[in-house]
Amino acid sequence: MSHDDYPTDNPAVVTCGLPYANGDLHIGHLRTYVSGDVLSRALKQLGQQTAFVSGSDMHGTPVAVNAEKEGVSPREFALRHHEQYEATFPKFNIEFDNYGHTDDETNTELTREIVRKLDEEGYIYEKEIKVAWDPVEDDPLPDRYVEGTCPYCGEHARGDECDEGCGRHLEPGEIEDPTSTLTGNPAEYREREHKFFRVSDLQEYLQGFIDRLEGTSNAQNQPREWIEGELQDWCISRDMDWGIDYPGNEDDENADDLVLYVWVDAPIEYIASTKQYTERVGADTYDWEEVWKDSGEIIHIIGRDIIQHHTVFWPAMLRVADYNEPRAVMASGFVNLNDKGFSTSRNRAVWADDYLDEGFDPDLLRYYLSTTGGFERDVNFSWEQFQERVNGELVGTFGNFVYRSLLFAARNYDGAPDAEASDEVRHRIESAVDDFAEAVNGYSLKDIGDAATALAAFGNEYIQRNEPWKLTDDDPEKAEQVIYDCVQLSKALAVLYAPLLPGKADALWSQLGEDGSVHDATIDDALAAPRGDFGEPDELFGKIEDERVEELNEKLQASIAAATDDEENSETMTDEESTTEDELTSNDRISFDEFQSLDLRVGRIESAEPIEGADALLRLEADIGSETRQIVAGLKQLHDVDDLEGKKIVVVANLEKAELFGVESDGMVLAAGEEADLLTTHGDAEPGTKIK
Repeated sequence: MSHDDYPTDNPAVVTCGLPYANGDLHIGHLRTYVSGDVLSRALKQLGQQTAFVSGSDMHGTPVAVNAEKEGVSPREFALRHHEQYEATFPKFNIEFDNYGHTDDETNTELTREIVRKLDEEGYIYEKEIKVAWDPVEDDPLPDRYVEGTCPYCGEHARGDECDEGCGRHLEPGEIEDPTSTLTGNPAEYREREHKFFRVSDLQEYLQGFIDRLEGTSNAQNQPREWIEGELQDWCISRDMDWGIDYPGNEDDENADDLVLYVWVDAPIEYIASTKQYTERVGADTYDWEEVWKDSGEIIHIIGRDIIQHHTVFWPAMLRVADYNEPRAVMASGFVNLNDKGFSTSRNRAVWADDYLDEGFDPDLLRYYLSTTGGFERDVNFSWEQFQERVNGELVGTFGNFVYRSLLFAARNYDGAPDAEASDEVRHRIESAVDDFAEAVNGYSLKDIGDAATALAAFGNEYIQRNEPWKLTDDDPEKAEQVIYDCVQLSKALAVLYAPLLPGKADALWSQLGEDGSVHDATIDDALAAPRGDFGEPDELFGKIEDERVEELNEKLQASIAAATDDEENSETMTDEESTTEDELTSNDRISFDEFQSLDLRVGRIESAEPIEGADALLRLEADIGSETRQIVAGLKQLHDVDDLEGKKIVVVANLEKAELFGVESDGMVLAAGEEADLLTTHGDAEPGTKIK
């Protein structure tokens, strides 16, 4: 591994977090896979030898539970979803060099080999721990069969992770007030011997690793809480019979039903999938051992909920097993739908297959997911925003420029005129190529898109400024120069957009009369002379009309309503079973220290204006004493916008910045209830006054 700019002399591998083989894919799931495909294509264009790999995560409790419900084996259940994912990814132009799964022979053997190495090096030990047990059924309960209270923040949590609160990984036995998710019985803890990995012995190494790590800032900063604190050892075995048997137990009939924790074998699939790619193409073409055991550039693209696994446990395993460490981890934010989280149970989702069934090109969604906000920020999807980005940037900027340019060239010159690119256009393309390379090295997919779209905007301005249609009679030589420049710009755009819009860029490449595929081109081909002859082009993109968006929103609301009705009809609650948001239990309490970590300030709204395309959101300018902050708040439908100016408010001033509908929000306004009753002060506290 190096820290040199790409392209380096070392082979690279780009991986994506494994999709869990337990359900259908929606567009929120696709963000990391699209992003991995974009980055791997961009690296290849720069000249970096790159493999793009992933696989399905087949093991773990949810697969076993759902398979049992269907009356099939866990392997049969998981393979069905694995095959579904294999078929779905190519439909979105996501082209893995290899896509495997964690239950195949390659991953199983590599996993056992690596765990044996950890044991041989003295990093595995046995320890008796408390394991949740269903006393009625007299069965052990793996972590995903258990729910209870997080011991760190008091929120409701599942057995292996505080998924609704602080996000911490939880070891077996840590969760409080455990309950079986299978039977609803209160669980009890019993002593059980399990295997542990001495992660704590690697604390110094991990502290150095996190300082070297490239990628997104959340992946670099979030793990420091564990790495710089009291680092805990990691339980790597589980009580169940679906998974990879603990090495040494696989042929022992008398051995306990211990399998490896799913987070041991899941990341090893990255290595296994790369190895399978080499076995298919040959080591002379791509050598997996050079990547993983020597000097490769390893880049992981994941969701932010699995940062800890990829920046603490995984590099620790690699270190002991004598494998190369990751160079970069890119952790994405979540994808929301109409400002709310996806809910598969309520069908509050745009499913991958449904998107395609609506007749939309996959490249449109790829562009939206890749370029809407920074990678580590949450992305909001709505059909209105989707329409705005497609009509504005793809139809109005990129598509408009190349269509009018190539149509004029074909009708007047049968292709590219006999000329050379002007210095102005050549320099502008060179600048875009530099921006593209800088974006790849900065792990910014948005900036990759911005480099291409800015060049398309320049092209529109250039052709409009020079008006070649007026020059064909008055100054034909100048007209030829301008149109040649426009054809050159179109070729450069095909190259620059290729990672984001692989299908549309290849269509443009063909319209230009170029040989082969744009995906065989390198970034230098953006400046190579166009071939010459071509016919009239087709338009690359079609406008999305308002009526179409209304129709899509009606379908979404109907599917949500139907799912809600089904849920209400199938579940009835007694008064004793129901809970409301108004109920406060001791489990909801936080410590005084946690409360003091909130920076609450008095603010005053200086201005308020609606955000285009958002039904509920306003952009506020709020004076908080030391500065004026821009804050996005959902007040539009509940307050008269003109009456907000001058109102005192309470602001959470130390909240992480977020992006909503393309507008950055630097803080949060506090309000009460469904009517958003703004919290304010009784007296004359000045903006900036700290609330204690």
